[in-house]
Amino acid sequence: MEDNTFRIKKKYVYAGFIGLILIVGFFMYSLGGNSGRAAAGTQEAEMMNGNPSSNSMADHHKPFQEKPSGFFETAVGKKAPDFDLQDIKGNAVKLSGYKGKNIVLFFNEGSMCYPACWNQIGALANDNRFNSDNTISFSIVVDSQAQWKKIMQQVPQLSNSKILFDTTRKASSDYDVLFLESSMHKGTYPGHTYFVIDKEGIIRYTKDDQSMTIRNNELAAELEKL
Repeated sequence: MEDNTFRIKKKYVYAGFIGLILIVGFFMYSLGGNSGRAAAGTQEAEMMNGNPSSNSMADHHKPFQEKPSGFFETAVGKKAPDFDLQDIKGNAVKLSGYKGKNIVLFFNEGSMCYPACWNQIGALANDNRFNSDNTISFSIVVDSQAQWKKIMQQVPQLSNSKILFDTTRKASSDYDVLFLESSMHKGTYPGHTYFVIDKEGIIRYTKDDQSMTIRNNELAAELEKL
């Protein structure tokens, strides 16, 4: 009787030990699987954005500028800072070269801001109100040209977009758009910010849009005031 009792107890102890091993093993497997899925998700997002860099998230949070200059808050009525940026074909584009035209600038987070920024970039590019003899619009990003070449191949609706590449972030800094409320990466990336500049190069309207919606009608209304 005692031997049977001992054997039964031994079975329960052995079963409990095996069960504990299975639970720990399942937990470790799940933890490893989640890490793998997270890494895969990051890689997939980077491929979508045309950014193969494995350090992209670290770069996103690396500050370019330590504090705002205060220019944005008092920009209306001031001369728009000039810039010399490249377009998708590598051509130099100077703001001062468009004197005599009304200009809309859309500073945005770029390739990783899908779909909000992509939608507004496309909306500006395909609206005649912002691409005429009197008016031109530019979308300014801090990405590389290579990223957007890949995106444009995949999204034909963006092929007409006039994207300028502020890879040094100097223009974004000069226009003070790196610390505004719409920016999710303060000091490093713009958010969703607009400037309307008149034919004399004076800023007549600004908007930092935290809701990140398409603002064509609102921008067109401001252009009609000029």
